[in-house]
Amino acid sequence: MDQTLHDRLTGWRRHLHANPELTLHERQTAAFVRDRLTELGIPFVAGVGGNGVVATINRGQSNRSVGLRADMDALPIVETSGVPYASTNPGVMHACGHDGHTTSLLGAAALLAADPAWSGTVQLVFQPAEEGGGGARSMIADGLFERFPMERIFGYHNWPGLDAGTVAVHDRAVMAGGNRVTFTITGSGGHAALPHLTPDPTVAAAHLLLALQSIASRSIDPLDSVVITIGVMQAGSAANQIPRDAVMRGTMRFLREEVRDVVEPAIRRIAEGVARSFDVDIGVDMPRGNSVTANTPVERDLAAEAVVSAGLTLRRDMAPAMTGEDFAWYLQRRPGAFVWIGNGSADGGRELHNANYDFNDAILPAASGYLASVAKQALR
Repeated sequence: MDQTLHDRLTGWRRHLHANPELTLHERQTAAFVRDRLTELGIPFVAGVGGNGVVATINRGQSNRSVGLRADMDALPIVETSGVPYASTNPGVMHACGHDGHTTSLLGAAALLAADPAWSGTVQLVFQPAEEGGGGARSMIADGLFERFPMERIFGYHNWPGLDAGTVAVHDRAVMAGGNRVTFTITGSGGHAALPHLTPDPTVAAAHLLLALQSIASRSIDPLDSVVITIGVMQAGSAANQIPRDAVMRGTMRFLREEVRDVVEPAIRRIAEGVARSFDVDIGVDMPRGNSVTANTPVERDLAAEAVVSAGLTLRRDMAPAMTGEDFAWYLQRRPGAFVWIGNGSADGGRELHNANYDFNDAILPAASGYLASVAKQALR
């Protein structure tokens, strides 16, 4: 990638960083993508699965096709990075690098459009609502694979702590599957000084929180991985009242689908036991979420070959992460691979979903180059 294109992409990325939009609200982001595609002379279809945009590049006589995907949404986090292009949308920031993912896919589009050395069809999928909004499922339901045929699909996530521009290709599991879980614990409410007259949902919630952690240690094979985290606890409004209700919200994550089938009934069994023990009612809402993001073997090897072909550093030794990624929904319909591209140091709180995070513009050539390379590799 020449410096002129790199500078152009950096400007685009910083514009997106300064103007983040939450899940399901990516209207201006999608408009920005459409404008840049128009500048590049690449046709597109807007409004796919909500705010999604799909652009198509055709070349030559080959009937081979491949998809490349980037996500566009931001998070409800107050930015503290202090960069000159920090979020201008209070309480919203690109804390996961989707601004960089979107920009690097635009960069790959520019590289592919200017490169005559390939033949076939590349579908560029700009996805909304990755952060828990069901964006991948919405695009699939809106006929993504029928309207924009692709034999395989590839994507990436930037990865803080991995050397900048290094590409990690996992053998199979890359990121975890998971469910969101909500517990509604109901007692009767009463005076704080008369606890013997009132079933206490907060005490039940405390025991439930601790008991859930026994699932990983006593219900799951030690060689498997599972995480159950409660991120929200809500109860009460007065210091001298036992509240009527308490609510706990969290997630469960796993690296094999078989583990989900063990964890789900274990969660319900423990909730039922705690409810009986403390004379409260506990409702459990646990809709099934993402599956495990797992590379398919042929596409995994294509991704590794594309890294080498692009002149980038390849790693094949990294363990999967318990974070989730709705790219998994695409992999249930088409073979593909999802890789990590190093964002550089995570010092100073520059981890994903951190208020100090920032995508590293120095890796834009590597990210765009990898995406263009893997498309060409797949079309061969």
